[in-house]
Amino acid sequence: MIPLCSPKEACLPTALALGSFDGLHAGHRRVIEMVTTNSPGVPTVVTFWPHPREILYGETRLRLDLPSEKTSLLEPIGIKQLVLVPFNYSLSNLSPKDFVTQILLETLQAKHISIGANFRFGKNRKGDAATLQEIAKAAGIRVSVVPILEDNEGRMSSSRIRAALKDGELEVAKKLMGRAYRFRGNVVSGRRLGREIGWPTANLQVDGRKFLPGLGVYAAWAWLTPQNTPFAAVMNLGPQPTVDPDSPSAVEVHLLDQKIELSNKEVIIEPVKKLRDQKKFDDLKSLSTQIKEDAKLAREILTILGPN
Repeated sequence: MIPLCSPKEACLPTALALGSFDGLHAGHRRVIEMVTTNSPGVPTVVTFWPHPREILYGETRLRLDLPSEKTSLLEPIGIKQLVLVPFNYSLSNLSPKDFVTQILLETLQAKHISIGANFRFGKNRKGDAATLQEIAKAAGIRVSVVPILEDNEGRMSSSRIRAALKDGELEVAKKLMGRAYRFRGNVVSGRRLGREIGWPTANLQVDGRKFLPGLGVYAAWAWLTPQNTPFAAVMNLGPQPTVDPDSPSAVEVHLLDQKIELSNKEVIIEPVKKLRDQKKFDDLKSLSTQIKEDAKLAREILTILGPN
């Protein structure tokens, strides 16, 4: 797997694609492709961590792809390293010229830089594509500015992917990303209530920085790392309105037709189709009956679609 490193650890010189690239949709890949063919330097993706808005405005910015996930997505398209630039107030106060000179040209020794047409940088986001081209030209460095990609629905963006996931529209998100959306979590101890009503579930502890789909019940595929065998599953994402309405949102997964001890294992989940919204039932028996219906429907859907 390609290395995830700081600017000072990067292999030099670089041909770098600069941006957030969250979701790695087709527009992002066009920017990245510019530095993977016929470019001097190590093909590199450079991004900021944490997101600038987290530092500057205190906003929570959940990611479609965490850095550790992004490395496995970048390697097949020709990138050799992912560089995370630590974003802090000191960096935010650099002028556009100082940012390009100190970070891109001196530290990363960029020989070719690729950005999307809407990329902004430097103090108060004063730098744009034209600014970067002017600064880089003085240093003899090539800059590629890639136009914003659009489809029939408008501009290709991470925001559209998030909106689709929030609405439970997994196929829309998959089309936008060009791949299935997945997340992973470690199995932790729960209340074991599912086992008592005949539907044992694995409670997943997911990285709090990961963007998750909207609340509800889903048909899903599950993988137990490091195995490659997909298991059909039903996933509940959200609180427990029947048992404990005040409980925090959680991820619970039931493997269909399997008896596997999941304690302390890492599980990768690919939600495939939203089955229904969450609902409060009158009693546990009614809840169990509904889960049985959910499992039947999930089994039918997953049998038809098959794993990716």
